[in-house]
Amino acid sequence: MTDRPNPEAPEPSPDPELDRLRTELRHLRARAQAHPLISQAQGILQERYSLPDGESAFALLQRASQQHNVRMRQLVEAVVRTPRPDSRSPLWFPQRTRLPAPPLTFPAARRDTSRDEPNQASVLRAVLSQTLAVLDTPMGNVQLPDRVRGGLRLEQHTGLTADFVDFFAHVGEDGTSCALAARDVAQVTVHDVESDPVFDEASRRAILAAGSRAAHSVPLTTASGICVGMVSAHLDRRVKGFSTAQTDALAALGAQAGQWLTWYNRTILMDALEYLHALGTRHHGTAARRR
Repeated sequence: MTDRPNPEAPEPSPDPELDRLRTELRHLRARAQAHPLISQAQGILQERYSLPDGESAFALLQRASQQHNVRMRQLVEAVVRTPRPDSRSPLWFPQRTRLPAPPLTFPAARRDTSRDEPNQASVLRAVLSQTLAVLDTPMGNVQLPDRVRGGLRLEQHTGLTADFVDFFAHVGEDGTSCALAARDVAQVTVHDVESDPVFDEASRRAILAAGSRAAHSVPLTTASGICVGMVSAHLDRRVKGFSTAQTDALAALGAQAGQWLTWYNRTILMDALEYLHALGTRHHGTAARRR
C-alpha cells in the first residue's frame, strides 16, 4: 500500500516563496468568503441579545467555537440557518435528546481517533485515509455540503497540488464526478479523466494538471439515504473499474461516516449553539470581549 502524506499538505512546488504566496492567497480567499457570513451572524446575535457592538457578538461566537471545537465557519452557518430560540427559554433546543456517538469501526478510525474524543476533522481525515487505503492511491479529498452557497466545500485533502486545492475549494452542482455522486447519492467511477463527459473543461484541466487520470467518488450518507458529505480518490493511472469487495467496503464506510456526521450535526453542533445561547443570555445588553 502507498504511504500516506500529511492530509493537509498540498504538493510542494520547487519555489518556497511561491508556496508562501499561494498559501497566503488561499487564506485571503477563505476569509473573504467567510466574512459576509460572519457579519450576518454577528448582526443576528447583536439583535437577539441586545449586544452593544459586533465585537461582542464575535467574542461569543469565538468562545462557543473554541468550547466545542467547532469550526467558526460551521458555527456561523448554523446561527444563520437555525430558527431562533424562544427568548423565554434558557435552552435553544429544550426538547432535544442527546445521543452517544455512533461507533466508527473501520481501521483508520480506530487508529486515528483512538487517543481523544473524535472531532469532525479527525473523523474526516480517517475517512479519507481509509478510502485511499481501499483504492491504493495517495491522492484524495473530503467535502461537506455548503449549507449557504450550495454545492460542496473542500474540508480535507492529501497528495493534491496547491492549484487543485484552490480550484476545487468549492464546487457547484455540475461539472465534476463528486457533484454527480452527491446528486445521485451513488458511487461514481471516472475511468479516464481525459475523456469522461462528467467534467466541464476547466475542471478536467485542473484535475489532469494535478496528475490525476482516474477518480472515484463516494457519498457519505444518512440512514435515510441523504448525502451529508463526499470522499473522492484520485489515481495517477486510468482504471477499468474496482472490485465488488472494494465498492462494498466504500459503501459501508460512506454509511458509517454519514451516520457519524449526522450525529455530529445533531449533537456537537447543537451543543455549540446551546452554549452560544447561554453566553448571549448571560451577556444580554452588555459588552463581551475575546479571550
